[in-house]
Amino acid sequence: MALATTQKYEELVVEISDDPTTAPAITWSRACGLIDAEITRSANVDTAEIPDCDDESKPLSVERQVRSIEVTVSGNGVWAQESHGRLMDWFYSSATKWCRVGNLNAASGDTEYETGLALLTNLSNARTKGQKVTATLEVMFDGTPARTAAP
Repeated sequence: MALATTQKYEELVVEISDDPTTAPAITWSRACGLIDAEITRSANVDTAEIPDCDDESKPLSVERQVRSIEVTVSGNGVWAQESHGRLMDWFYSSATKWCRVGNLNAASGDTEYETGLALLTNLSNARTKGQKVTATLEVMFDGTPARTAAP
């Protein structure tokens, strides 16, 4: 029996850049404080009902086609002073920033990074007495991220 090769917590990374130059010649850093991250890749699908031309009494056939692809990143953790100014500035600027998702345990030739411009679309904080302040954020890629293979 061959066991699956798995990825460790620290091998799935979300990195952001404040550098306005184009990828890949930019400086990356991780949002300090994020403990959980979820990357969602979705296909937006159009549906059409197609009739049978020979026998219109038959049920219609449903055909589907991908219209667009979107990638989002959501995360939560503690609200870290090291990321406070950067995340607040990003949200209030409504600007796109370079963002990348890394699968650092990708096999050679498989996708290691998904990179592109992204928007910070949600930034939330919460407090509970006796606990640290928490943070939740959502990042949406502006277009389909470019995929880079692992060496």
